[in-house]
Amino acid sequence: MKVAENKVVVIDYTLTDNDGSVIDSSEGAGPLAYLHGAGNIIPGLEEALIDKEAGDEVKASIEPAKAYGDRHEQLKQEVPSELFSGVEKVEVGMQFQSETEQGPVLVTVVEINDETITVDGNHPLAGVHLNFDVTIREVREPSEEELEHGHVHGEGGHQH
Repeated sequence: MKVAENKVVVIDYTLTDNDGSVIDSSEGAGPLAYLHGAGNIIPGLEEALIDKEAGDEVKASIEPAKAYGDRHEQLKQEVPSELFSGVEKVEVGMQFQSETEQGPVLVTVVEINDETITVDGNHPLAGVHLNFDVTIREVREPSEEELEHGHVHGEGGHQH
């Protein structure tokens, strides 16, 4: 069976940046299962896996536009540190959900000064060229529930 729209695909993967640094890997965590075409993974990787089969090994190099987008400096802003008064110790790298006019946005603390904290609303991988090394383990039909919910249930997928 080939990877196609509305098929469950199970993959092992290693993700690196252009310097060869490992960003993420399924090693140790077990394979990732996703519903192809449901937006569960980045568009560039979905495109690279289309028409492949179990056992295939795929190397995909994906530019930011088909991954997490370009960085937007206007999503980085300095806010008064008293906005974090309920947090015991704010540290660089911590993530918080911030309510905006466009809805909730995940922001990452990138700098801390005496009176201000700089947060970045860009995805941590925005602007990063991603390189995937993927082995397809399985391609199968989804259950009705998986299709209805738009994601895989059970091992490697979401559970509710």
